[in-house]
Amino acid sequence: MFIKIAQLFLSLTILVTLHEFGHFWFAKRFKCRVDKFYLFFDFLFPFANVANFAIFKKKIGDTEYGLGWFPFGGYVSIAGMVDEQMDKSVIDSPPQPWELRSKPAWQRLLVMMGGILVNLILGILIFWLSIFVWGKQTLPMANLKYGLAVDSTAYKMGLRNGDIITTLGGEPVTSVNRIPIELIMNGTKTIEGMHANGEKFTVPVTNDDRGLILKRIKKSNFIAPRHLIGSIDSVDKTSFAANAGFKKGDKIIAINNAPIIFFDDYTAEKLKNISKKIDIKVLRGNDTISTTCNVSTDGTLGIFLTKPDIKIVETKYSFFEAFTEGIKDGMEQIVMQAKQFVVIFTVKDAYKQVGGFSTMVKQMSPTWDWQHFWMFTGFLSLALAFMNFLPIPMLDGGYIMFILWEMVTGKKVSDKVIYYANNVGLFIVLGLMIFANTDWLRN
Repeated sequence: MFIKIAQLFLSLTILVTLHEFGHFWFAKRFKCRVDKFYLFFDFLFPFANVANFAIFKKKIGDTEYGLGWFPFGGYVSIAGMVDEQMDKSVIDSPPQPWELRSKPAWQRLLVMMGGILVNLILGILIFWLSIFVWGKQTLPMANLKYGLAVDSTAYKMGLRNGDIITTLGGEPVTSVNRIPIELIMNGTKTIEGMHANGEKFTVPVTNDDRGLILKRIKKSNFIAPRHLIGSIDSVDKTSFAANAGFKKGDKIIAINNAPIIFFDDYTAEKLKNISKKIDIKVLRGNDTISTTCNVSTDGTLGIFLTKPDIKIVETKYSFFEAFTEGIKDGMEQIVMQAKQFVVIFTVKDAYKQVGGFSTMVKQMSPTWDWQHFWMFTGFLSLALAFMNFLPIPMLDGGYIMFILWEMVTGKKVSDKVIYYANNVGLFIVLGLMIFANTDWLRN
């Protein structure tokens, strides 16, 4: 868990610092005075006058650079930037030449767009270089010798273990890991394929089904490659399995007299016997060994199996081919962010699946995996670009909305209106953050 948290912390630190640098760079170019540039907050966010303390700070020119004590994001303080933390008396005074509010609309627009532009460019850059270094991995359906393993939601919809899914809404399946995305985000209405017995099927997909898939996907895979159960690779010395006499190389062949052939058979039997003692038969060389073992409350025994033999297709790209792929993948991520809002408002209970930091931590690799780290950071960078572009006061998008109004109508929105709108926006954003970060209570 510590490694997961450390990876997320590093990812957010990089993204927030560069986001704020985007605002800082444009502000400096247009000769705005920048009072502060901080990594983390030197106050109890969002209360600007509470617990003011900096771990480190140094003033260079007009700008104080520092490291705050509150490890959540960071900020840049630009003179004359009307926000919810501004001294209200300043609003009534005339704008000064070094203040943001005295600059032309197009300059203010670029200052506010700076962070979004950096996140957008950074996300595509990360995708580009990651694809160049590691390529892309896909899992064609044709490579699944035993078809798919399905969870309870997929089973209720009509799918079965061993199924081969050939098309979604008539469109060919290019990779197994794309199936849930196509169903949830792109609103695919049918799943076509063939059962293990050779019988063809067409399964309808409703909005209620999408809601159930979305609800379950945090806990189990809707579908996954079906494969034979592997042999035991290692045993957790602190687990129930350590007292059951398992050895490396053992292969589980039965649980409570139920034959275990595939990994999904093994998973199903464990889940049926949570917090119970089970009888297990293992094959050790040519001998069959019987033992008993308790199943933990989270459905585990404490054994680790060898990795399945599944042929993942790896595609390598040249430097410039990777650039094209990076742009394509980056644009798809932006579109997916927009589609998420459609899903939230059209799929039953989808809003309950909105996650916060705990959800992001779970998405990190349990070991330090640079490929996963950078791909996740690239995704998160584009997600931050999209979220900050939303026209909510206090976010960059709120300022952009007011500036665009001014540029279209020729009428500047008053500083007081922006000030009070930002106060409202603060409560909206805090409310959304609290809701997102209590997903563990909803689930």
